[in-house]
Amino acid sequence: MGCVNGKCCLRRRRRGSHSQNPSSSGHVNSSRCQIITDPTTLGSTQVPSHGLVLQYSALSHKGHYPDSPERENQDSFIIKVQLLSNPNLHLFGVFDGHGAHGTQCARFVRDRLPEVLCADPAALQADPEKSFHEAFLTVNIELHNNPDIDDSMSGTTAIVVLVCGDILYVANVGDSRAVAGVLRGDESVLAEDLSSDQTPFREDEKERVKKCGARVLTAGQVEAVMAAAIDGSPIPEVEANEGGSSEPDEGDPPRLWVRDGMYPGTAFTRSVGDLTAEGIGVVAYPEVRVVRISPSHLFFVLASDGVFEFLSSQAVVDMVSKFSDPREACTEIVSESYRLWLEHESRTDDITIIVVHIQDLSESGSSENHHQVIQTKITDEGFALQKIPEASIEKDSCLPLSDFPKEHSLSGVSSPAGNKS
Repeated sequence: MGCVNGKCCLRRRRRGSHSQNPSSSGHVNSSRCQIITDPTTLGSTQVPSHGLVLQYSALSHKGHYPDSPERENQDSFIIKVQLLSNPNLHLFGVFDGHGAHGTQCARFVRDRLPEVLCADPAALQADPEKSFHEAFLTVNIELHNNPDIDDSMSGTTAIVVLVCGDILYVANVGDSRAVAGVLRGDESVLAEDLSSDQTPFREDEKERVKKCGARVLTAGQVEAVMAAAIDGSPIPEVEANEGGSSEPDEGDPPRLWVRDGMYPGTAFTRSVGDLTAEGIGVVAYPEVRVVRISPSHLFFVLASDGVFEFLSSQAVVDMVSKFSDPREACTEIVSESYRLWLEHESRTDDITIIVVHIQDLSESGSSENHHQVIQTKITDEGFALQKIPEASIEKDSCLPLSDFPKEHSLSGVSSPAGNKS
């Protein structure tokens, strides 16, 4: 859920509150519900320093917008293994664009963030957390200064995981999310949030942006303020969730507005881009969480809020746990997310997910995936997953989509050709 200027501002159900048993949901209009069946392709890379194998897949699906059928998928993602030719350094990221130029913003950040991170190899490997902070701020400035992209009312969220040996560095701006599946003693798998959504529902974020001059109001409250201004009535001094819970309700979420205007209407408190919203506290400074991979960590997931709008972190973890193949997990979660959107609304958001299984190299078998690497850079646009012999590619390189069969493309599975973002 992004800016009211770029995504539909519709009343919606409590975010992530859907039952953890997705199959138990009610009737859906099958004429509108599209089940995602196209398979994605499997990728694998080793972390030899700690005897780990990362097996991963990704899927990005264009949203259903009946009033704008040609609307682009504004989500982007990247998988970039063996950063700096280091076999123990791997990057995974999901970017959810918003606003009129959200697609361009998401693609710009997707492409530039890894480049800026790798610009100072010594700094990145010495202090990944500091490098993340500096890289996000640098890319934000570059986006502001880019003459080809108007980010005054557009931008992107970003959730990025850097695997550095047995450490996960998780950087987040906005309301996309990362979550890990952790095996418990009773053989159940518990969801461990690796990031915290940065929205006005968080009291600390709400207070921070208010100190920067933001008004925190739902769309309904904005309408009341506008009506009062037109009628000449006293303008009510209201704040979202005033006197109530900090949890989401069943209506529109609280959004950020300038003190004397009805814009920008962002439902998040941090992002890259969004130049106008910076004036009321929307910043590109990421929160970075550091997590050591333990034997109990089975997998981790990165996804846009198109997944988490109606599925909780635990529901997503439960679904991933059903599958040994991350391709099947991606397909199941995207399909269920799409179905839930259409169960509750007339449209869907763009939906993007990356699933990464963490395996012990000594116990992962002799799969050929463990002796070959795929392209070292994969994005949703212009790249494809295809296993190729390690000796035939240059580390940190990327190969064009034309070099591989189209059926291996990792772009949105139902998007028209050429409409990949």
